Amino acid sequence: MDIGVWILNLAVLFVVLESDLGTRKVTRLRVLRPVITAAAIVPIFIGDLATSGYGLMLEIAGIAAGLLPGLLASAFMPVHEGTAKGHRCAKSRAGIGYALTWIAVVGARIAFSYGSAHVFGRQLGEWMAAHSVSKDALTDALIFMAVVMMLTRTVLLHLKARAALARPRPAGATLPVA
Repeated sequence: MDIGVWILNLAVLFVVLESDLGTRKVTRLRVLRPVITAAAIVPIFIGDLATSGYGLMLEIAGIAAGLLPGLLASAFMPVHEGTAKGHRCAKSRAGIGYALTWIAVVGARIAFSYGSAHVFGRQLGEWMAAHSVSKDALTDALIFMAVVMMLTRTVLLHLKARAALARPRPAGATLPVA
């Protein structure tokens, strides 16, 4: 497998965990930082897209496979209303469940990448040849999975932040400072 899969996965993992772990104010830059990172890295490593057959189905499966872990990780990152520097804002809180979800998924992708080159490469190669799946289609599917997981996190963080700020507050209620 291509080193690009490793680089993309580790870069997205680092950026997402760095921006999300702990209690953090939800800002536009924080929401978009992983998207910007992926937009900068993906064009470097993406191969020729499959337009038919099993290669296309594999790329679509990669997209679908990124959605579920993105939803799961987002479930471990609640968003609430808070204050920062005296102003009302949305804040998220991500802990060990969030981190472990990202680490497990990225670790599985990297393990598959390693295994395809060093453990089950012959069997995978035979399957790919029998189904006319290119190396690019397989690499693209793994990249799409990483990007869709990150995009799912981004969209849900944005939606949760908007919802947290849209909730009406009871009269006289004070906001948590944390």
